[in-house]
Amino acid sequence: MKTIKGFPAESNGNYQLNVISLIKHAVRNFSRQEIVSRNLDGNLFRYSYRDSYERMQQLANSLESIGVKIGDRVGVLAWNTYQHFEIYYGLPGIGAVMVSMNMRLAKQDLAYVVNHSGASFIIVDEDLIQIAETIAPLCKKVKAYIIITDKNINEIETKLSPIYSYEDLLSKASPKYEWPNLDENSAYAACYTTGTTGKPKGVYYSHRNTYIQAMMFAAQFSMNVNDVVFQMVPMFHVLGWSKPQAATYVGAKLVFSGRWSLDDLEELTSIMVQERVSVSGAVPAVFMTMLEFIRKMEQKPDLTGARLICGGSEPPIALMRGFRDETGGEIIHSYGSTEAMAITTLNILKPWLEEELSEVELWNLKKKQGTIVSGLDIIIVDENGIELPQDGNSSGEILLRGPWITRSYYNAPETKESFTEDGYFKTGDAGSLDSEGYLKITDRIKDVIKSGGEWISSIDMENSLISHPGVLEAAVVGIPHPKWDERPLALVVLREEFKSVSKEEIHKHLSNKFSKWQLPDEILFVDTIPRTSVGKLNKKTIRMEYCDIYTKK
Repeated sequence: MKTIKGFPAESNGNYQLNVISLIKHAVRNFSRQEIVSRNLDGNLFRYSYRDSYERMQQLANSLESIGVKIGDRVGVLAWNTYQHFEIYYGLPGIGAVMVSMNMRLAKQDLAYVVNHSGASFIIVDEDLIQIAETIAPLCKKVKAYIIITDKNINEIETKLSPIYSYEDLLSKASPKYEWPNLDENSAYAACYTTGTTGKPKGVYYSHRNTYIQAMMFAAQFSMNVNDVVFQMVPMFHVLGWSKPQAATYVGAKLVFSGRWSLDDLEELTSIMVQERVSVSGAVPAVFMTMLEFIRKMEQKPDLTGARLICGGSEPPIALMRGFRDETGGEIIHSYGSTEAMAITTLNILKPWLEEELSEVELWNLKKKQGTIVSGLDIIIVDENGIELPQDGNSSGEILLRGPWITRSYYNAPETKESFTEDGYFKTGDAGSLDSEGYLKITDRIKDVIKSGGEWISSIDMENSLISHPGVLEAAVVGIPHPKWDERPLALVVLREEFKSVSKEEIHKHLSNKFSKWQLPDEILFVDTIPRTSVGKLNKKTIRMEYCDIYTKK
């Protein structure tokens, strides 16, 4: 895209938008604001922005003392904790690059991330040492490991070598550090995609990317110092969906979830109520499980006013309505990706639409991905790259461009076809824009089911399945068919109290929205549905497992 220079301004163009400015200004303005972190034993640790900033400076001094230099990549394998928050600033602040490591990746993929990024040090939580030990023999260029632990380093039993104690390093370091005036286009952090094909692909975010998106997110989500932001999204997943940065920008109270699984949702729900959480986020599977737990509670939690961002896939209306009715909290749909720093849409209802539309129409609107956030360009194109009209019906591939949208994958020349010459990222998602600017994802392009020359949306069918009162989870994929090219297969997880639901009943329910020819040839009732490392439906695994279900008949 050609840049035209106009009449020059006299502003300070040399002032760098790096993330240290975020935390420095937060401490200047909100030094007493609280940060809360859930420990492994369930207890809550509390300190302030001022305390955190001192430790960030100690971390910066510590990292330099063991040989971390400007431009070095440092892997981080950690839970959502106050130490991880310190690393978010103290590590990139010295000019090094934070490489987020997804602990749920397979050993070979995680080792690939370390080696491909060129990480020379790894910071690892004590109870994740086993993961680090598994990949260590494959990562010969790692110079040392920094263990986050309260124990004496001599008490740690590990094959990793050499090792340092995070707390020991900080205790010996000065709480004063002179931050470099780092060029804003320097890499701040790297996240690797967990795509369904090929090796993970590296996306490197600059300080400028991170700073600008934090400002946008805070403004468009109306975040301020009165908010309490609960960090449930793993901080290794696209910078925790940018909530730690946006919260810092406005000086909001931060609550870190620590290590958790779906079995801990009762405790996490209690923390949300106790700490008066007003902003959080998760994928639909997490919110669905939380809602199931809440429905069984005699005393319902009061989350009135809470804005809960739901990403990863489209939240069912039953989930959004259930959260509102049971807790008073609002689930707000957002759409994004690793390449787009997670937050590219927010589904905020416009006041005139709330007056004009019926309740049913408003719920259907809330199910959409939302409007594109300010700062980004979007076009929808057909298979020939021709832009489609914004009519709510014309569906094509979604292309995104903007200051925090990646222009290329790191050291992966074979992926250049994922980007256009004029700077757009080809998302691989099919969707449409309506006249009000609301984006509707119709499917992943590779997940659209082509049957007899006609298209069937797997997402729409999944949402229809989940609207059945007896269905807890559902996945729909296209499976090869000898006559029709592909036919839909549905996997369904039933609620405990609805185990008697039949395939015929599910078919009848789907027939309210789908033609007979679109209905799945097979509906399989299963106990669990495969998911990816970030909680999305793993349709690749499903297709592989059931690839011959229609051809072997």
